[in-house]
Amino acid sequence: MKLKNRSKVTTVVNNSYELAKSYVEEVRNKIEADIVLIAFDTNKSAKFLNDNNNEYLRFLRTQKLIRDVDEIHIIDKDKNLIHSSEENNKYIAPIDRALNLVLDDDRPLKIINAPANISAAIMRLQAFDNRFLYVVKFLEKDISNYLSESQEAISFYYTVEERSTGIKISFALIYIIIVALLLFVSITIAIRFSSRFFRSINNLILASSAIGRGELNTKVPEIKTDKDMEILNRNFNLMTDQLKNQQEKLIINERHEAWENLARKLAHEIKNPLTPIQLTIDRIKNKYLEQLSKNEQKNFQENLKIIDNQIKQIENLVNEFSDFARMPKPILKDNDLIKILYDNIKLLSEIDKGIEINLKKNKEKILFNCDKEQIGRVFFNLIKNSIESIHQKFEKDPDFTKKILIEILQNNSHIKFTLVDNGIGFNQIKGKIRNILNPYFTTKKNGTGLGLSIVNKIINDHNGELNFYSINDGAKIEIIFETNGN
Repeated sequence: MKLKNRSKVTTVVNNSYELAKSYVEEVRNKIEADIVLIAFDTNKSAKFLNDNNNEYLRFLRTQKLIRDVDEIHIIDKDKNLIHSSEENNKYIAPIDRALNLVLDDDRPLKIINAPANISAAIMRLQAFDNRFLYVVKFLEKDISNYLSESQEAISFYYTVEERSTGIKISFALIYIIIVALLLFVSITIAIRFSSRFFRSINNLILASSAIGRGELNTKVPEIKTDKDMEILNRNFNLMTDQLKNQQEKLIINERHEAWENLARKLAHEIKNPLTPIQLTIDRIKNKYLEQLSKNEQKNFQENLKIIDNQIKQIENLVNEFSDFARMPKPILKDNDLIKILYDNIKLLSEIDKGIEINLKKNKEKILFNCDKEQIGRVFFNLIKNSIESIHQKFEKDPDFTKKILIEILQNNSHIKFTLVDNGIGFNQIKGKIRNILNPYFTTKKNGTGLGLSIVNKIINDHNGELNFYSINDGAKIEIIFETNGN
């Protein structure tokens, strides 16, 4: 009977939490779609609005009613309010991190850690300089607090379930010790124990409140106390680290999904007119070439050739868009990374045999559970980029030895891949080095900016981390794959 009642309690606790969580996710997903539509209408109405406060007020209130949101604000990059759908100064500025993520990004960003009972989104307005759309939707009253309380209740419930036997034994032992010891010693131990115990509980309460506000860098001080409490403190800190990593991965995955959708649409829209354009050029050539004089025929054919070359460039661009959008999920098998590296080095060394490519390793065979084709593509892209970087430097300064050093080391918990070249490095990149991972960001004359984005996605799918470093004479790239000791 007790087991049956316990099962019912577990079902009720889990279902109530999942219901609240589903509601919050639904509102947050809807506001992302709403802000895109509002931004589209605002950009389209740029000339009509003409920075007139009354026009903006009517326009934003109409959008607020149509889209069923609670507040619409137009702000600048310093979070200053420019226009608003509200006249009573309800505006509360978004967090700095959220605004920084959309400064150079045209996609909307859901503010996941919005204040309690609020779902929000922010997006850059393309038709305006230094203007951003900030939309707020209020959740049902106290829903966020209920969600946090439900999560705490679930954690507490399962902790008590798992530790009930241990807690009973601990209390029994404590009771026997208190009875057996002298009154003075027992009072001293009780005071010291209770002081540390309640201090740990208070630290956990404060830390959990901070986590609820979205402060994922919060840590519980690991003070000397009861062993179970010490374990609980350590586990709490591990949980916050995992939450932070999961949030960062979620943001990266959402960004990749958005860029994949954009690439898919661009490839479709660009590809459709290419065939009729090519057919039209062929018809024009067949119809009018013989009607022209010899001098005019030469100019006519050269012009057609230019158009044909441009069409081929567009086709190549479309193919890269399609590759980026159709990136499949990895098929994981045990593969030898040393062999994959040797195969790519052998292939790429044919591009320029004057480049010295050295490979250092601490094992003759390094097995890794991965997708062979995708990991091969990672190595190919990174080595090819280094070769191109060295070529760019060689055009300006031919008096240097062209070198690429590759190192791959396997340890108990991870595999570390390092590539160092003496090319032009990252000095030409404006802003943060990691900007080169953003889709369509490129420093090459004819680049599409998709190569390193694909590399980064493959590495993320393989539970890896990609880092870039600017060094005095070239560039350094580092990849770390977690292996969990396998």
